Amino acid sequence: MQLATTYLGLPLKNPVMPGASPLVDQLDNVRRLEDSGAAAIVMHSLFEEQITRDQLAEFAHTENPSESFSEATSYFPNMEDYALGPDRYLTQISKIKEMCDIPVIGSLNGVSLGGWTDHARLIEQAGADALELNVYYVATDPDEPGLAVEARTIDILQAVKESVTIPIAVKLSPFFSSPGHFAKQLDAMGAAGIILFNRFYQPDIDIEELEATHRLDLSNSTELRLRLRWAAILHGHLKGDIAVSGGIHTVEDIIKAIMCGGTAVQVVSSLLKYGPSHIGGLINGLRHWLEDHEYESIDQMRGSMSLRHCPDPSVFERANYLRVLQLWKV
Repeated sequence: MQLATTYLGLPLKNPVMPGASPLVDQLDNVRRLEDSGAAAIVMHSLFEEQITRDQLAEFAHTENPSESFSEATSYFPNMEDYALGPDRYLTQISKIKEMCDIPVIGSLNGVSLGGWTDHARLIEQAGADALELNVYYVATDPDEPGLAVEARTIDILQAVKESVTIPIAVKLSPFFSSPGHFAKQLDAMGAAGIILFNRFYQPDIDIEELEATHRLDLSNSTELRLRLRWAAILHGHLKGDIAVSGGIHTVEDIIKAIMCGGTAVQVVSSLLKYGPSHIGGLINGLRHWLEDHEYESIDQMRGSMSLRHCPDPSVFERANYLRVLQLWKV
């Protein structure tokens, strides 16, 4: 049974890896992940706000600059709240590379060029085998057109590619008007992989205190469906790889992601819930399922449920939408 695959040009012993999370902030957890069979280690994201302290300078140009800047900075965590600062982050990569025999993928999270290019280079020098760009941006300005939003990510990818030689993957939001077209743009510019998708952690409202409240809710398998749809649409249209992230909790989730075209999957919420050893159960379950269903490798089933061979994917999607609605009976 062949579980091995290649992701971002890196040979992996299987397609299952932890996604960016606090788990890798502790070396003991990293060791447990590797011992449990993780195919690679994805670093906890280093945030743009950690790299540059003047990222909110634009607020100084508002009507009340001093008050606006003070209010804006209060939205963010204090620097001491981040588990790994920029320097410790680089040291952590070096330590993980020394202790692990699997690839290490750095992760940068931001929205503007800022210090990304310099730190991308430092992450490469620290030993990272690849880099994940997690561009988290919500277009809150109603006057900002969609093309401008896409241009932010394109500019970041281009700048970082000029700074490093290691492969780069881009983690996308699902909220583009045409995610498929945008993914193809990034692919044409040299992105080695596309990750579907970033999770947006939306604030709730405290109606008594009249303020926003913040809570991290772990994902569940229902969130996978959006990822499956776009993996199935994109399969066969990109030169680079597709990784599925968000909603991977069970062996069945992994199988669905690969059948829709995923090269690899990233697991976070279930590892935070059950611990690093959970990844071993997922990998063993995947192996047994493939054996029971007489697959010789994961490559054999990759893309088998994609829309690559569907004559008219848009008609298929529309028909599915209508079918689901009509199945509900009052």
